[in-house]
Amino acid sequence: MRRKLLLLVVVALVIAVVAPFAQAQDAKIIKIASQGPLSGGQSAQGTALRNGVELAIEQLGGPLAEAGFEIQFVPFDDQATPDVGVANAQQIVADPAILGVVGHWNSGVAIPSSEVYEANGLAMVSPANTNPAVTDRGLSVVNRVCGRDDLQGPLGARFAASLEGVEDIYILHDTTTYGQGVAEFFRTEAEVQGLNVLGFEGTEERANFEGIIQPILAQEPDLIYMGGIYDQMGVFIAQIRSAGYEGALLGPDGMDAPDFANIAGEAGVGTYYTSAAGPASSYPNSADFIAAYEAKFGAPPLPYTAQAYDATGIVLKAIETAAADAGGEIPTREAVAAAVRATADYDGVTGVITFDANGDPQVANYFVLQVGSSDPAEWVNNVGIQQIELPSPLYAAEMAMMEGTAEPSMDATPEATAEG
Repeated sequence: MRRKLLLLVVVALVIAVVAPFAQAQDAKIIKIASQGPLSGGQSAQGTALRNGVELAIEQLGGPLAEAGFEIQFVPFDDQATPDVGVANAQQIVADPAILGVVGHWNSGVAIPSSEVYEANGLAMVSPANTNPAVTDRGLSVVNRVCGRDDLQGPLGARFAASLEGVEDIYILHDTTTYGQGVAEFFRTEAEVQGLNVLGFEGTEERANFEGIIQPILAQEPDLIYMGGIYDQMGVFIAQIRSAGYEGALLGPDGMDAPDFANIAGEAGVGTYYTSAAGPASSYPNSADFIAAYEAKFGAPPLPYTAQAYDATGIVLKAIETAAADAGGEIPTREAVAAAVRATADYDGVTGVITFDANGDPQVANYFVLQVGSSDPAEWVNNVGIQQIELPSPLYAAEMAMMEGTAEPSMDATPEATAEG
């Protein structure tokens, strides 16, 4: 009798140990990663990116859940630093359950990190990286839902040339892949537009710009263009205004952040900036997204948050497609990456997205806006000066070949006033 009782106890213990393990083995777990700066000076933008991914998984993950998959979200902090981004990427690809990554915020982090994803067949969809090299390297797994700096920079230059009294300009950049890159595109088009470029300077300074400001003031530029990120250029603007500069100030989407208003203060009011995101409210289908984001996170979405939501939606849809092709089993990374690249007519918050052969959206939105207040809460109400849709360079070339015409220019693209 004791032997039977002991045997029953042993069997019960084996079942207690083995059953959960068997269930874990049978569970169809799929993970989606994100990468962005969750700490440091750009953490507000990185946190909003992460939040956009989380909300998308929550709202758009239903079909995969119904198919028997459990979706887990694993956010990584790349600290806006290339070495950290690459180290994180190596951790990400080491987890076979991760089938897609949404990120990064900084092009200089995305480019080296994406080499790791490419080597391991892991799909990356960027919500915010605008440097052309992100997609122009021809990597099969790398895609983005936003525009490019070789279109954003020239848009800024054309706007600068349209401002009354602007003839002489000075260009400052932060020496990063992103900041220097967009500044170079701005400079090239500025010269085409007949503007006189007084100087083109890179700096890593973040606190005391006096040694840079005085030589700039001595040249009396009508406009200063700043290729960089808000946490650096906001400080520069506060200091150059304090030094007496009264000319126009213009920057790219690295300055498109409410924290810019905190850092620059009243000195930043009136600053112009271009963006490949713009306010979420500028997109016709964004109302439900904005309401859901505010309800969940207690604050409005930041620029590129809606793009993070759409990037995640594209990854989820690609996993659905690849899983269906795999007979309901967990698909391979390669199958998911191929499905992402094949994205066509994805109806997202920011518009309908179709990727070209390089992973760029065939058509992307670009904005020119002006800071209207030093209150960060008013950032969503910045004045919209211009909103324009432009085709990617590859798609523009394809259209030109089909039509037998020259590639379309900015002049040939319909424009509309952006909603601030």
